[in-house]
Amino acid sequence: TSDSANRVTNLLPPRFGLAAVPGGRRDFCSNRWRQGRAAAMEAVLEQVGQLPALLAVSRSALVRDWDAMTLDRALEWARYFQHLHDRFRTRPRLREALGRRLRRGQPSPLLGFPHLGRCLQLLGLALLENRALPPAACRRLIYSLLQPAGAEAGPEPRSLALLARRKAASRLLALPCGPPRPPEGMEPQLQAEAQLLLSRLREEGQEAEPAGEAAGRLLWLSGVLEQLPQPRAFEVVAAALLLLRQGSGAEQAGGRCRDGNSLDGSQATGTGDGYGAGPLLSWLLGNLERFSAFCLFLPGSLLASLAGHYSQLSRPYLDLLTGWGSQLLYDPLQGRWVKSCLDEAELSWEELRERFSCLCQGSALVRGQTQATLKLLKARDGDFKVCGLSVWTDLLMEIEEYLRKE
Repeated sequence: TSDSANRVTNLLPPRFGLAAVPGGRRDFCSNRWRQGRAAAMEAVLEQVGQLPALLAVSRSALVRDWDAMTLDRALEWARYFQHLHDRFRTRPRLREALGRRLRRGQPSPLLGFPHLGRCLQLLGLALLENRALPPAACRRLIYSLLQPAGAEAGPEPRSLALLARRKAASRLLALPCGPPRPPEGMEPQLQAEAQLLLSRLREEGQEAEPAGEAAGRLLWLSGVLEQLPQPRAFEVVAAALLLLRQGSGAEQAGGRCRDGNSLDGSQATGTGDGYGAGPLLSWLLGNLERFSAFCLFLPGSLLASLAGHYSQLSRPYLDLLTGWGSQLLYDPLQGRWVKSCLDEAELSWEELRERFSCLCQGSALVRGQTQATLKLLKARDGDFKVCGLSVWTDLLMEIEEYLRKE
């Protein structure tokens, strides 16, 4: 109702409204800080704790009652949060305290200290996409983004560029194709989602302190991917890993984009995976059940390609295939390998053979590793050369016959 909207817009912060910033930043930096650091810090923590509420309101229908003054107060709060980020980014203990307060009461760890530095972009993007925002307030918002105050003239153009880039990316989702060219078979929408994920991962890494950089990115990544249906999360992660390798190869071959950026929209580094591959691989390999579901869901050709690009994946993937193959039994009546139990065996004989065949058609390193694994398993089973005694003997014989024909 309009009454509840008015109560909300009159009370942040503290307590979820849009009151004017008390005394501005100068008041915090001088008088209140000098009066007592403990009391001042508690007040700051209380205010920072309202950021999730501010962003939630900006995405809700409550903004339909916002006027230009209310919008200016919201933007001022966003700039104040960015000021806190700049002030405390080199203070690890204070960073951690602010991050804990932001995460308090949230269902997932979606917000952390780095988000304070991007508060104006987050707020602006939410409001620009909210159709409930009145035309007058919307015009005021656009004017504020295009014509920042003198004190904010430095970072604001970058903020606007980020808004424009992400807005343009969302528009590209509907196009049949768009530069850069995606890997073969990758749908444009999946490519765009993977590129946005890589871009945000890089921003998280640039904001994080070196000591907690990897843990912070992994925490953020887990929170984001858990919001997606699991099959889609697997597709996005696989696409992001492929794009990272594509970007690395293009750069090494002298194919860097004309603006000097890599495929994920970030500055090319010469390492290919930059800020992205580490957290993505850690997310996949950190949970065996998740990695098993990932390998079951994706086709064997794609998994073989990823294993060829990322050595961290090849051995865990082979171990999974080994475990699944061990659950097959030979049925002499049918003359074929069958699942010992429909609820236990994950892959059929045909699926297992296809996966191993894809690995043997991949890179020389993966092919050699796969063949060596099969030969070792065959030897452990007695090194028989007769079909029907060892699943590994039969697999190796069929794969070698297939490769000879190729």
